[in-house]
Amino acid sequence: MGTRGTGHERGTGERGAEAPPHIVWDWNGTLFHDIDAVITATNAAFAEIGLAPITLARYRELYCVPIPRFYERLMGRLPTQDEWDHMDVVFHRHYADHRIRCGLTAGAESLLARWQDTGGTQSIMSMYGHEDLLPLVRGFGIERRFIRVDGRTGPSGGSKTEHMERHLAGLSGVAAGRTVVIGDAVDDAVAAAHVAAHAVLYTGGSHSRGSLAEAGVPVVDSLEEAVAEAERLVV
Repeated sequence: MGTRGTGHERGTGERGAEAPPHIVWDWNGTLFHDIDAVITATNAAFAEIGLAPITLARYRELYCVPIPRFYERLMGRLPTQDEWDHMDVVFHRHYADHRIRCGLTAGAESLLARWQDTGGTQSIMSMYGHEDLLPLVRGFGIERRFIRVDGRTGPSGGSKTEHMERHLAGLSGVAAGRTVVIGDAVDDAVAAAHVAAHAVLYTGGSHSRGSLAEAGVPVVDSLEEAVAEAERLVV
């Protein structure tokens, strides 16, 4: 499995109509069912600056990227740089403590195997830190399912758009028009549109169904439905 910029990639034919169908998977909240850890870590970060705890329903209603804008919706103002830096450190510390109890989303492993076995290719593009992402993927024994895995290498809190552009450019033989981004956030659909790929959004992560529907792409309640939509779009 590759690292950013020097990814392990298998040749997959010519770009365009001859390219295989490809899925770019989001990790957190999509393949990795970590929403409980996210809420726990978020509330720990909020407590540091005197914000009240947030429920999962409220989180999904308000969540957006860049992350400081999410905090602005809660606080009525953007956090100061010092507040942001402090909350970011606290969030990641608590998240790391709680993620060990999280696992793959129901059905994910068999869906990854089936997509690969039927000739599709797939990769992971995540805003989770690259050096933390790689051992997680390896630990679940699924790295052989992907032609590339890219996590974030810069500061946290940004948008996925530029990362997605670099990710797709680094995939040998993968065509944007034959690619579906599957994620749990509106930002996944925005990033897909930026590279002229398709998108399917999953309700099991960070956003409510209503907020996902605003992206104008298929919205599903399971990864099985997400892969079925991907097949409809590009197979």
